[in-house]
Amino acid sequence: MADYDFDVLVIGAGPGGYVAAIRAAQLGLKTACAESRETLGGTCLNVGCIPSKAMLHASEYYDQAANGSFAKLGIKVKPELDLDAMHGQRKDAVKQLTGGIEFLFKKNKVEWLKGRAAFTAKDTVKVGEREVRAKNIVIATGSSVTPLPGVEVDNAKGVIVDSTGALELAKVPEHLVVIGAGVIGLELGSVWRRLGAKVTCVEFLDQILPGFDGEVRKEANKIFKKQGFEFKLATKVTGAAVKGKKATLTVEPAAGGASETIEADAVLVSIGRRPNTDGLNLEAAGLKTNQRGQIETDHDFRTSVPGIWAIGDVIPGPMLAHKAEDEGIAVAENIAGQTGIVNHDVIPSVVYTWPEIAGVGLTEEQAKERGPVKTGKFPMLANSRAKTNHEPDGFVKVVADANTDRVLGVWMIASVAGTMIAQAAQAMEFGATSEDIAYTCHAHPTHSEALKEAAMAVTGKPIHI
Repeated sequence: MADYDFDVLVIGAGPGGYVAAIRAAQLGLKTACAESRETLGGTCLNVGCIPSKAMLHASEYYDQAANGSFAKLGIKVKPELDLDAMHGQRKDAVKQLTGGIEFLFKKNKVEWLKGRAAFTAKDTVKVGEREVRAKNIVIATGSSVTPLPGVEVDNAKGVIVDSTGALELAKVPEHLVVIGAGVIGLELGSVWRRLGAKVTCVEFLDQILPGFDGEVRKEANKIFKKQGFEFKLATKVTGAAVKGKKATLTVEPAAGGASETIEADAVLVSIGRRPNTDGLNLEAAGLKTNQRGQIETDHDFRTSVPGIWAIGDVIPGPMLAHKAEDEGIAVAENIAGQTGIVNHDVIPSVVYTWPEIAGVGLTEEQAKERGPVKTGKFPMLANSRAKTNHEPDGFVKVVADANTDRVLGVWMIASVAGTMIAQAAQAMEFGATSEDIAYTCHAHPTHSEALKEAAMAVTGKPIHI
């Protein structure tokens, strides 16, 4: 240690970085974490997962009260929107959780190096005005919003915004146009639709939710349309102009054709994210990125330079907070000489809309490319708990290998799909067959019984349909 300031230096304090730092410290390694934000937690806790869920949760209650769902239960109310208070509870949740990570750093003796980090050598990093050497350096700098040529984001003006700006809108826009019908666009679009905005989603592809199972994508499209979303699919945005507090978008068919304009009070640019590697001076460390700006690693998260590791959104794979967290634990354990493993074939994805949409493993389309499959579906309409809760939309689908019955993927649309998918992920981690799930006793009445019935449907024997 005489030659090094730290055993481990983690660059970035998002879900991957702060978890890696805490786990490394727990394993007895002298650890520091470099972070330039005023608070810890990265995009997820500050301007991503957490604040968006706070707004989704609050807007769900408002929507149910305003549009008759409560009335069906015998509860008559006339809600009044206090947007400032709704923003306030969002900010309070962020403050508590980011403060919680700072407490955990102190508890585990992780030193927070405040400032931007850049390599000056393969084992040396300058953070602000301080230069430190570390035996192991973990790059966990996350990702940022992918820009769209011809559409300039300016969150301060509040007209054309990214996901961060969409959380801070001071009033409900009359018309919100969302560019991109992926997870973030649909979630934030849902928030403002519930609060009274007209929402139009412009998507370059011919379906929403790229990467999800085909049946789920089609059913979700129907549900969102029923809620009031307008979709312009197979459509590209070619330009945007802002005049005062209004924006005018120019769009045309993705395959080419006549253009048209759309006027909006607010525009959310949500076409994906890109790795944060600019400014790290990777060249000084002897590192290069691939064509997508990602840092390549082996299965243990080692880069091509000994002593430098990378996790989370800066490496290939889904850009998900929970994937980064698991990698953070694994990389710390690998550095400590243990065996840290992440099964990237079993990483769940969730869309926190109403109802929620979740999946893990292969889609039916992907599974069929590998060989014969069998599937089972069960509608939430036939589930007792969903029925009593007036939550009829959606279904659960199990995709299994036709020969071995091993579960290859599970996809679902249900009010609590984000929680239900955990059982499917754990079953798949243990190599479960559809029969294993089908013959596991599930509590009644619960939404999770729909997964049991879908598993039973794989062999053609669900009970309640």
